Amino acid sequence: MNLKNKIADYPNFPKKGILFRDFSPILKDPSAMSYIADEFAKYFHPKDIDVFAGIESRGFILACVLATRYNKGMVMIRKAGKLPGKTTKLSYTIEYGKDTIEIQKDIIKEGQKVLICDDLLATGGTAKASAKLIEKIGGKITGFAFIIELTELNGMKGITKYDCKALVKY
Repeated sequence: MNLKNKIADYPNFPKKGILFRDFSPILKDPSAMSYIADEFAKYFHPKDIDVFAGIESRGFILACVLATRYNKGMVMIRKAGKLPGKTTKLSYTIEYGKDTIEIQKDIIKEGQKVLICDDLLATGGTAKASAKLIEKIGGKITGFAFIIELTELNGMKGITKYDCKALVKY
C-alpha cells in the first residue's frame, strides 16, 4: 500500500513557508490503518514491548492502534497541565522556543519496555524529550514508531541510540 497517496499536503499551514503533511485521511481508511499496524508488527517484536506511549495528540491514535494489535497497554505523553494526579515534567527547546511535556509519575513501572509513537518526526525535539521523560520515571525505551518522517529536518539524529521506524519519508 502506498501511504503517500493517502497523506494530504497543506502548504503554508500552520504558518507561511510550512508544508503540513496530514495523515488524517488515513484514519478513515480501515485498510490503511490495518496496513500501518501490520508494518510495525513486522518490525517490533511483542516481547520487546510492555506498553505503548503516544505523544500528544496524534501519537495517541497510533499508540492505541498498536496497543490493540499487540494486546498491550497505552500511556499518554501530554503537554504540561493536561494530566491529573502526580506527574513528571520535562522542558525542552523546540524550533521556535520552549515547550514542556509530562507523564503521570506512576503510569510506567520500573524497567517496563516502552515503544513511543507519534504521527510525524520533524526535528526530533519532542521525541527526544519524550524518551528522556520516560527514562526519568524508570521506563526503558524499546524504540520509536512514526508514520511520517521529514528527513530534511534530521529528527532521527537526536534519537539514534533507539530503534526507530518511519513508514513514509519525505
